[in-house]
Amino acid sequence: MSTYWRTFKTAAWLGWEMDSNWTEPWLFVLYSVIKPVAGAFILVLMYIVFVAIGRPQGDPDAFSYMYVGNSFFIFVASVLFGTFQVIQSDREWYQTIRYVYISPISYYVYILGRAASKIAVSVFAVAITLVFGVMFLGVRLHLAFADVPLFVVSTILGLSVLLAIGICLGGISFLTAKHTHGLAEGIPGLFYVFCGVLFPLSVLPDWGQAVGRAIPLTYWFDITRRLLTEGSTVNTTLGGYDPLTILLFLVVSSVGFFGLSVLIYKVGEYFARKAGKIDMTTSY
Repeated sequence: MSTYWRTFKTAAWLGWEMDSNWTEPWLFVLYSVIKPVAGAFILVLMYIVFVAIGRPQGDPDAFSYMYVGNSFFIFVASVLFGTFQVIQSDREWYQTIRYVYISPISYYVYILGRAASKIAVSVFAVAITLVFGVMFLGVRLHLAFADVPLFVVSTILGLSVLLAIGICLGGISFLTAKHTHGLAEGIPGLFYVFCGVLFPLSVLPDWGQAVGRAIPLTYWFDITRRLLTEGSTVNTTLGGYDPLTILLFLVVSSVGFFGLSVLIYKVGEYFARKAGKIDMTTSY
């Protein structure tokens, strides 16, 4: 157990240094503030376009819905890509995977540690985005003190699902060339459309709603909005599920995807070792 913790802690430190490009902490903090604020302005522009097309009078609930969804989607884009790219970056960019892999550690735990730095940066970015929205954009947020434990637990479960999905993709990348980083960009794109990030599932056709309900992240976004934007009038089509039911679904999804991630990781690792592809770089 001590080896696992030491591996996780060291990998998290390494991931933090790499994410910050080994720069001074104050400079990286400044960048971490400016980036989400710039993203918030993009959301405002998107909303202005939507209003101009659909409702000239605007809809505060719709804006809060879109803003909160996009804020928490920062986790998806950052954590999923950060988890998936560990194998790719170590093998293709830095060519250090052979040295890390043969060391007496769990490479699975090493990936989790590298992803932990992405989570830390994302938490800061999400918090900055939400605070900026409340202070300057009129986003209406309300989190009751009694709902804080539920919010924390649901966030942990949602991040667990993200990590598991990222490691599933990482297991596949053991056997693929460097071009598969498109997977880590395409999968979040699917989540962006079908998980109700920008618009509720009710605007999708029936088959699109069915796809959205099959993705655990849809329920994570929904329970997050319920806790932060109480009294919203946006129809998410998930009103029939109470928060505890959604939480139970997230628990089952987390366990299921964790088991799936271990299976895919082990299978990918086995065939990569058998074919001699663990440290094989793409030479074109």
